[in-house]
Amino acid sequence: MGTFSSNHPLKERLGGRNLYLIGMMGSGKSSTAVPLAKMLDYKFIDIDEIIEKSTKKSIQRIFAEDGESSFRAIEHQVLNEVGQHHSLIVATGGGVVTNSENWGILHQGIVIWLKLHKSDLLKRLKADSNERPLLQGKELASRLDKLLEERNQQYSEADLHISIKNESPKEVALTILTKLPSILKSLHDLS
Repeated sequence: MGTFSSNHPLKERLGGRNLYLIGMMGSGKSSTAVPLAKMLDYKFIDIDEIIEKSTKKSIQRIFAEDGESSFRAIEHQVLNEVGQHHSLIVATGGGVVTNSENWGILHQGIVIWLKLHKSDLLKRLKADSNERPLLQGKELASRLDKLLEERNQQYSEADLHISIKNESPKEVALTILTKLPSILKSLHDLS
């Protein structure tokens, strides 16, 4: 499979709709968004990076100093601003789905859930040097279980579910592009 050029019919069929990647922390949203954006000739946006630049604080520091509810309010504001633009591949934070108001923004585009089995997520998170505020402490597995239990129902509301095992970010991006036409057909049939 090759990459897509800016003249690829899939880009035209997307009509500038944003693609929002959701999923648990460590699922590969940011790393998948980069090749996906290149393949579609879209821009890549990472919500967490925008939050850190605009607040001049790390995500962990925002959680520690201001609390999760403050972070979620900032996240919503940034998502709302991003949603005003088009032709973006957006890597969201893992908890973006917990705010019901965010779904109104997300569903203006196409929502893609990057879904990993818990054991694969645990391996990735243990190997990841990023500090994750909601997974601090010794009980990583039980904290992850709790988050998955809280969020999987919300993640399942995505337009497209992509199960990931050991694929590279580029392979995941190609899988997304292979499955997108069925979503576009469904969206077209609804209009």
